[in-house]
Amino acid sequence: MDESGALRSCRASGHAGAGRTGTDIVCAAVSVLMRTAVRALSGKKGITIRCDAPEPGFLLLEADYTAEGRDFLAAAGVFLTEGIASVVEEYPQHCTLTIRRT
Repeated sequence: MDESGALRSCRASGHAGAGRTGTDIVCAAVSVLMRTAVRALSGKKGITIRCDAPEPGFLLLEADYTAEGRDFLAAAGVFLTEGIASVVEEYPQHCTLTIRRT
């Protein structure tokens, strides 16, 4: 997140190891949160996103914005932060959250 609170990038990587591949509830939860953010931001006026998922277990979302998109991008940052934080609280041995301010 930048100084205005807008989401600038988010990366999910690795496998949680909380279950077999394809049935891991932690991986599923983080994947749904990330994919929802990508879908919500795609095509939003004032926001340009780049998304890359070169391999299973890795997703990178990067965003640029104009003044028109800043508030929505800030809300997306809160959505992802709170969502992933709740997964970390429930499964701390399988998931971590690191926030870097730019």
